[in-house]
Amino acid sequence: MQKSLKSAEYARLVQVLVAARHSSGVRQQVLAKKLGRPQSFIAKYEGGERRIDVLEFIAIARALGADPIKLFRDFVAGKPAKASRKRTTG
Repeated sequence: MQKSLKSAEYARLVQVLVAARHSSGVRQQVLAKKLGRPQSFIAKYEGGERRIDVLEFIAIARALGADPIKLFRDFVAGKPAKASRKRTTG
């Protein structure tokens, strides 16, 4: 198992979270505020510069109003990330 930030599997995991954020219409800045983190935290994990752990995955999913178990099941099952590009302000 490759532990790199650049692995295809890790990129797919990040894409699941990015798709969930896009689907919920939440901007990086708003998500960061909900998590009590700087916007750069979101930009770094979405850009593959920072690795997230399972607790962060859960917190991010919940902050987006998504079910972390469903997101992870979809990831494990190899389902492609789906995002409807609805946008909200803020």
